[in-house]
Amino acid sequence: MAAVLRTVNRALLLLTGLCLIGAGLAALVAALDLPRRWGFDMPSGWSWRAPHDVLLAHADRTQWRAEGWWWPVVIGSLSLLVLLSLWWLLAQLRRRRLAEMLVDSGDGVGAQLRGRAMEDVVAAEAETLPGVDRARVSLTGRRNQPRLGLGLLLTPQAAPDDVVRRLRTEAVEHARASAGLDALPAEARLRATKHPAERVS
Repeated sequence: MAAVLRTVNRALLLLTGLCLIGAGLAALVAALDLPRRWGFDMPSGWSWRAPHDVLLAHADRTQWRAEGWWWPVVIGSLSLLVLLSLWWLLAQLRRRRLAEMLVDSGDGVGAQLRGRAMEDVVAAEAETLPGVDRARVSLTGRRNQPRLGLGLLLTPQAAPDDVVRRLRTEAVEHARASAGLDALPAEARLRATKHPAERVS
């Protein structure tokens, strides 16, 4: 997902940049009246040729209104654009997972650790704690200042305070020490499984 989002961001930035450059050059050519001064012709059908011209003439804006396909195409295109924009906005607002982090080996030579590997190790250790049924871990933040987000599913018999204490002093502390970090902030969200239905005879 992160790779897809990076690709989409780069494509949108490239497309936006090209559109802005093209519009800026067209405005500059028309505002300076360069076709008349330099003696060259603009493409046929291009209405923005001189300082007093507009990008789209009235005839250009209204020539397709009588066609039956015009309004469905306009409404469909705008709806698709709105949906894609919302998807892109929501993707930006989500906290990005850290693909890799820097590890201080203590000898002045740094190393890179895959974020997924750190998440898997912390999740596996968290699931060994008494009272933890399942654990999901996400690594966010910056490469040299990572943060852990943990989602724990507790068994009905679990003691939340004991789970949080052991999570901090064992799983999170082991991860911090193994990565050579001074601090590893962590946020845990706890959710309990429901008791199974009991039969009473």
